[in-house]
Amino acid sequence: MLMRPDPLIGRWVRLEPLDPGHDGELQAACDADPEIWDLYPVNMSGAHYADWRAGLQRRIDLGLAIAYAIVADGQCVGVSSFTLDDPSRRCEIGNTYLHPEARGGRVNPESKLLMLDHAFAAGMNCVQFRVDALNQRSRAAVSKLGARQDGILRQDRITWTGRVRDTVMFSILRAEWPDVKARLLTRLAG
Repeated sequence: MLMRPDPLIGRWVRLEPLDPGHDGELQAACDADPEIWDLYPVNMSGAHYADWRAGLQRRIDLGLAIAYAIVADGQCVGVSSFTLDDPSRRCEIGNTYLHPEARGGRVNPESKLLMLDHAFAAGMNCVQFRVDALNQRSRAAVSKLGARQDGILRQDRITWTGRVRDTVMFSILRAEWPDVKARLLTRLAG
């Protein structure tokens, strides 16, 4: 495995490998925005939390994913994970959710800065993002990070609600990372 589940520490956030000790705070964070789940492929709140968490843990145990609890001000406010494709030196950052109070500030950009830096330092050539075409907030956030839109996969996935979603694909290549990193650092300093 090129990437390891190392803790990633920034100025405003700490990304800790997700473990059962995070579940109470993470489930409370997921329950804080019940309306958002219609835009996600899976529901991570309420009665759905246990199934989502068990599925994620299976992927972690198989070496297919690395998941992080996003900790800000000493509290777990969200989650984000890598889906790994080590043979191709690619990975995807996804399964990201933040408590509504943690959105719009430094938590998401610094989390992504730490994860992107970790991925490229581990030898990845490309980091991808998949976003529901209807999720305008997430599409804007990924674009603002500096990822480029690669295209749209039409009728790509059936969500937990039964809706067939189109998926917008974004990526950042290794050669693009220095400029993206510099912009993120400037953004966080401002």
